[in-house]
Amino acid sequence: MTDAETHAGLSPDTRLVALGRPERAPGAPVNQPVELSSTYVADGPVNYARVGNAVWSAFEETLGSLEGGYALVFASGMGAIAAAVSLVPHGGAVVAPAHSYSGTLELLDGLAADGRVELRRVDISDTDAVVAALPGAAMLWVESPTNPMLEVGDLRALAAAGREAGAIVVCDNTFATPLLQQPITDGADVVVHSVTKYLSGHSDVVLGAVVTAPGERGQELRGRLAEHRRLHGAIAGPMEVYLALRGIRTLSVRLERSGANAAELAARLEGHPRVERVRYPGFGSIVCIEVAGGAEGAEQVAAATRLWTHSTSLGGVESQVERRRRWGAEASTVPESLLRLSVGIEAVDDLWADLDQALRALGRGPAP
Repeated sequence: MTDAETHAGLSPDTRLVALGRPERAPGAPVNQPVELSSTYVADGPVNYARVGNAVWSAFEETLGSLEGGYALVFASGMGAIAAAVSLVPHGGAVVAPAHSYSGTLELLDGLAADGRVELRRVDISDTDAVVAALPGAAMLWVESPTNPMLEVGDLRALAAAGREAGAIVVCDNTFATPLLQQPITDGADVVVHSVTKYLSGHSDVVLGAVVTAPGERGQELRGRLAEHRRLHGAIAGPMEVYLALRGIRTLSVRLERSGANAAELAARLEGHPRVERVRYPGFGSIVCIEVAGGAEGAEQVAAATRLWTHSTSLGGVESQVERRRRWGAEASTVPESLLRLSVGIEAVDDLWADLDQALRALGRGPAP
């Protein structure tokens, strides 16, 4: 019996800490050691580092248990996304959110332009519209909440509709993490993560992962994804995976703190005279706001923060802010004035004071 099976009945908070450890024996290390070797002695479970690594296995066991499936770690989130998209046959139709991670949309747009896929964009929060787009589709790509508009889809209904239509159902679960939703439980075939974000949590690695559902269908997809990783060289360095495994141990406490901070900030921002709209799905650690002054006003706010870091990533312990439309790959329907706030674990009053002073510096409207 594997550790994952032994610990299956335990809370996810406990499994985060307990799984992916070396076998307990007198004098054994508590943590999985970093295995720095490209080559292995013949006739063992691994013959070359492009196929496997002990620290990969430890991380994959942990993430797979949390998501209710079988994980594969990749060199980056985009590596994981590209592997998942590779499951679409040439010319197959992909139903995907109109708002999604810009790298995903950029990849799909490029493949569509080359005739590799047919792309059908939908509002993922409109279940009827998604269902209407599914006939003949090879893949349904779900992102919920979406990046950066924070639209939420009905995962169970969408997965059921996708499977009924014969589509492979993929869900990017980066924003919610497996602690807030488990798409495989709701019927998804494949889950994608940018491990760079919340799972590792410290803005110090670039990694991705896919998780496939249990059962015959999931095993077949896992085999294809593992082959893609091996042949396309999308392999993760053992040191990066070690850091991600160390980071995931504290996911529960980090997410609890950052989520509470996000909820409090979202409530306070609703009444701010410089904020025209607050987007917050009611869970998670991302809040998006549309500020007065358009693109220029949003850039001014991001530049004026002292505690918040003006940067393009998310999911770290530090709070980060960015105007998403500064990037050309972002969907044109994302408002120019939208700021994405990745809320960290700092004291919420300090975060509020810094954000408030940056907003007030816009100098528009009466002071509160």
